[in-house]
Amino acid sequence: MKADLATQAGIEGFAKMGVCRPDAVPQLPARLAEFLEAGREGQMGWMAERTGWRGNPAALWPEARSVVMLAEVYSPDHDPLAVLDQPDRAAVSVYAQGKDYHDLVKKRLKRLGRWLIDAHGGEIKVFVDTAPVMEKPLAQAAGLGWQGRHTNLLARDLGSWFFLGAIFTTLDLPPDPPEVEHCGNCRACLDICPTGAFPAPFQLDARRCISYLTIEHKGPVDPDLRALMGNRIYGCDDCLAVCPWNKFAREASELRYRGVIDAPPLAELATLDDAGFRARFSGSPIKRIGRDRFVRNVLYAIGNSGLPQLRAVAQGLTGDADPTVADAARWAAGRLEFPA
Repeated sequence: MKADLATQAGIEGFAKMGVCRPDAVPQLPARLAEFLEAGREGQMGWMAERTGWRGNPAALWPEARSVVMLAEVYSPDHDPLAVLDQPDRAAVSVYAQGKDYHDLVKKRLKRLGRWLIDAHGGEIKVFVDTAPVMEKPLAQAAGLGWQGRHTNLLARDLGSWFFLGAIFTTLDLPPDPPEVEHCGNCRACLDICPTGAFPAPFQLDARRCISYLTIEHKGPVDPDLRALMGNRIYGCDDCLAVCPWNKFAREASELRYRGVIDAPPLAELATLDDAGFRARFSGSPIKRIGRDRFVRNVLYAIGNSGLPQLRAVAQGLTGDADPTVADAARWAAGRLEFPA
């Protein structure tokens, strides 16, 4: 049954599959509690909700006997750090340069789950970053990879660039051996972080992470952190891109995650109104943060550009109806008045 499922997962386009028990990570509650007690979740208050489920996947659906973890590759076909040297352009995280992975991966998971029910029975529930499921620890328990020093999952045969999906099933599938850490003495991911978001190896303070700041954080960003964000307007790939294990990264099977956004000019993005923003990013994960937070990020990038010709763009938004956008515009214009 498991071999059949692995074959079908490959047909659906998944690069790797592993299985674990729902209770395979007994240390999860303590790890989650430590993270929350330190306040490292920032404004992500939802992390403190349903901790009974988040810290104990077995409690999420008590009938489940197995968790099938799957990896879908989205490896870039370019150097994602190259755009950081183009201050007039926007740096967008690789995963957000195409269609929303939530929709794409979930459709594949549902098809695979339906096949499993038709072929072998049982019941299923599928998750793609959409429920209180700690996918990374479960994926390590299922042998897909390990959580590196940057806390993201990486694998010896996939590198860093892959999404995770989970199928909880009432079927009793043989579990795989968990993966162990293979980071060695490497600290490339820690050293490259622009904001120092890693207080120690294998620990993340989300409050300083650019992915958190550009996506989850509402309202003005601390001015000291704004200046470290560079031209990153949605997410950050630095710690992923620098990982040496990427020499084993697989090519994405399709182009669905590539090239929809690339590196657009900051001046063009700053002028988007709500309707223009929604039209431009329809079907993109970027749409979820809304126009105001997005333009706020663009203005921080403009302020960091050092390009006097962009000052007029920022100046034109100092009276924006959204106070956070207006604040970002004033900050950017002030930074470009006497550029270094």
